[in-house]
Amino acid sequence: MNLQPPDPVKLASIKNLLDWEKPYQKSEGWDKLFLDAMKECCAWHLENCPEYRNWCEFNKFELDSVQSLKDLEAMPFIFANIFKSRELKSISDDKISLHLTSSGTTGQKSQMFYDEWSIKSPQRILDWIFDHYGWIEPQQKVNYLLYTYEPEEGSKLGTAYTDNYLCQYAPINRVEYALKYTSTGHKFDLFGTLKTLAEFEEEGLPVRIFGFPSFLAFTLEHFIKSKKASLSLNPQSLVFLGGGWKGHQDKAISKLELYQRTSEILGIPDERLRDGFGSVEHCIPYVECENHRFHIPVYSEVLIRDISTFKVLDYGEVGYLNFISPYITSVPAQNVLMGDLAVKRPGEECGCSISTDTFSISGRAGFKKNKSCAVSAAELLGDFS
Repeated sequence: MNLQPPDPVKLASIKNLLDWEKPYQKSEGWDKLFLDAMKECCAWHLENCPEYRNWCEFNKFELDSVQSLKDLEAMPFIFANIFKSRELKSISDDKISLHLTSSGTTGQKSQMFYDEWSIKSPQRILDWIFDHYGWIEPQQKVNYLLYTYEPEEGSKLGTAYTDNYLCQYAPINRVEYALKYTSTGHKFDLFGTLKTLAEFEEEGLPVRIFGFPSFLAFTLEHFIKSKKASLSLNPQSLVFLGGGWKGHQDKAISKLELYQRTSEILGIPDERLRDGFGSVEHCIPYVECENHRFHIPVYSEVLIRDISTFKVLDYGEVGYLNFISPYITSVPAQNVLMGDLAVKRPGEECGCSISTDTFSISGRAGFKKNKSCAVSAAELLGDFS
């Protein structure tokens, strides 16, 4: 795919960085390339997004002060929540190729806009990650069970978009949705899902299960409570989850327990059970290795920040998850602070073949303790709306 950023001259380092096909292996001079790409990305948004320029001026940030990767820590981040109240863009409307919203169950949803470069670059990364794990199987037809929203006309939900995109990696024999679209909205079809799984077992093809972990857990819970016989799905089946528990956090079980139940009830081996992490505010995909750890691909940096001071924390300390990546040119989300609490650890602690650092999610915090900071950011960004 010959993918070009909006300005190939001004964004040359960004293109070189995002054209690299090895998601967990750095080339020679990678740190300098990443730094140059981040400076290009920041300069692009300063030039094209008045709200972002205002935010940097408020924080007394000068791009010339960034001389090393360490200096990226001082680059002003944007709260992910800001995208719920502000439509920030660094491109004209005629350059927008995709508009997605978050799948939050309460309050306003994030509104994110992508030019072709900003959505297709993360998609290519996902392609390379699936290839890394051997999950691209063009010769093997599979059945798909998607624990996500059945498409409706005009849907902009990012999770539905992602899960349907995942169906390209192996030819479709059949696709079934667990969250059916009805006249009153989407509804979880438990008994339809159970029927689908039984049919998939009988057909014998590999099954790929994508989507929200909560609804897979509810399906498995029914097997347990009703003492329903376990299934033996094709061992080459694949479970790839993502998107959180979506309003069902009070019923959440640990990831380990969910994986154990999936193996016992559906017959899918543990190494074929994975989780993915990403969001509409930050589309770089983070995918579990066989040891169930999120390794950081080379196209991004991950910082963990103190929940009160926003100071960058060391390995092993819990704080806000801060994603930094120069992939996005449509919206100034190259440095975004999430509402998720996380811990970062050295890659060598994992024990798998990937050497990049890992992170794990510890929970969801939001920004209540730092409400004044988030509010002031929203107000400043809004001055030029």
